[in-house]
Amino acid sequence: MTTETKHFTPAEARKTLPLVRNIVRDILQATREMRLIAEEVEGKVEEDERIKKLADDVTGFLEELEEIGCYYKDTNFQIGLVDFPAVIDGEEVYLCWRSDEEDIKYFHGIDAGYAGRRLIPPQYFEESIF
Repeated sequence: MTTETKHFTPAEARKTLPLVRNIVRDILQATREMRLIAEEVEGKVEEDERIKKLADDVTGFLEELEEIGCYYKDTNFQIGLVDFPAVIDGEEVYLCWRSDEEDIKYFHGIDAGYAGRRLIPPQYFEESIF
């Protein structure tokens, strides 16, 4: 089954930000707890039920983000990086947000990644251009 990618305008992505921020906070908190427990059990994480439960929680949080239409990109679970599919200047891109940022201000090409972030052109925040 193929699902169509939702493309966000910057304004639409901003509207989801309170919910996305809460989910990312939960992801970062759960993974922080997992790291602390892993230290406590000295690496025997496969046997620890607390870690299994937290891992299931994180999987659920990631699925919630995907249901919204965005993707969690922080594989180290340290900074809370989320990408929102979008189209800018006719090109498919990702609007890019970090959990320590107040707003969605950046985008990058599909293949550019975080290092290729650029400011979203101001006119893309005006709903009327869509």
